Amino acid sequence: MERDEAASTHLQTRNLDDYRFNDLYKQTDGNVEEAYALLYQKMLTDCGVLSGRMVIFGKVDAGRSYAIFSGLQRLMPDLFIQGQVGDSILMRAMATKDDLEVERIRKMGQLTTRVVGNVADFLTTHKVKKEVLVQRDGSPLTIGEVKRRINLWLVESGADNPEGTIFAIGRDAGVPHSSGNANDLIRLGQTIVFDIFPCEAGGGYFYDFTRTWCLGYAPEPVQAVYADVLDVYQQVMSKLQVDTHCKEYQVLTCDLFEARGHPTIKSNSLTQEGYVHGLGHGVGLNIHEYPRFSTTVTADFDRLSPGSIVTVEPGLYYPERGLGVRLEDTVWVRPDGKMEILAEYPLDLVLPMK
Repeated sequence: MERDEAASTHLQTRNLDDYRFNDLYKQTDGNVEEAYALLYQKMLTDCGVLSGRMVIFGKVDAGRSYAIFSGLQRLMPDLFIQGQVGDSILMRAMATKDDLEVERIRKMGQLTTRVVGNVADFLTTHKVKKEVLVQRDGSPLTIGEVKRRINLWLVESGADNPEGTIFAIGRDAGVPHSSGNANDLIRLGQTIVFDIFPCEAGGGYFYDFTRTWCLGYAPEPVQAVYADVLDVYQQVMSKLQVDTHCKEYQVLTCDLFEARGHPTIKSNSLTQEGYVHGLGHGVGLNIHEYPRFSTTVTADFDRLSPGSIVTVEPGLYYPERGLGVRLEDTVWVRPDGKMEILAEYPLDLVLPMK
């Protein structure tokens, strides 16, 4: 069914129907895994691949793949089939983007920030009763309802949301990848971590973006933590330089936060408060790609090469204090060596109620 798309790659193609999978299915008495193993054997034989090493890449169910390729290994004992643990060749190839890819990610960024603006308008136009946002029927506004609106606006804008959205308030905002409790009420003065990472409809390029908001007002302790995150964000952004290894920026981020009295994973890899994650990652056809920002990453290709598109997302997390703060933008390392945020959006903490 995808023969035209296959032909557009200009690679040599072959019609899968020529291998008559239904006949293989009958031959194996209805054993799907064995039938697929036979199918791969026929395809590899036609390509002259009978021995040597074959490395597997992909994004499919692990159990099904294990069954199929175990069967294939039995059918072709001279072929050494292996996966790859560590630095994926394909992911390394995807670490930099061409101009067309950049523009597609930029458009996803523009779409994403429009939806974020819709969410901000939606929240700030609600009435408030005893510090809780209420809907027209008088019922309290919940995270679940906000997420339903986010999904609706993404679909209407022509985007998919396969990984979900982080919209977490209060204590959950203090756990970096807590997606948020659907039943939690939207309250004034509590930190809301809004991390949204949709992709092109039907699968395609992602965008990654985070803002932290307080509705109406922000308590002084929240303002202090936010000020530290914003300052580190701005300092790191100002120091990004082409061809620099990403590890340097993770170390810098830890040092800056520790100088402000916050624990980090540099000094305690097990800490669950303070700065607890990497500074960022590549973005493309996958939400997490190379290069990687980590103190443990030493691969030479984990650097800000021209054409890289990366996130920069420092944050501080204090779940027992009921707060968390993260700021994230997606940055393109341009061919001229300059850094460009692909979709600008305000960095305000407080959203005044209208």
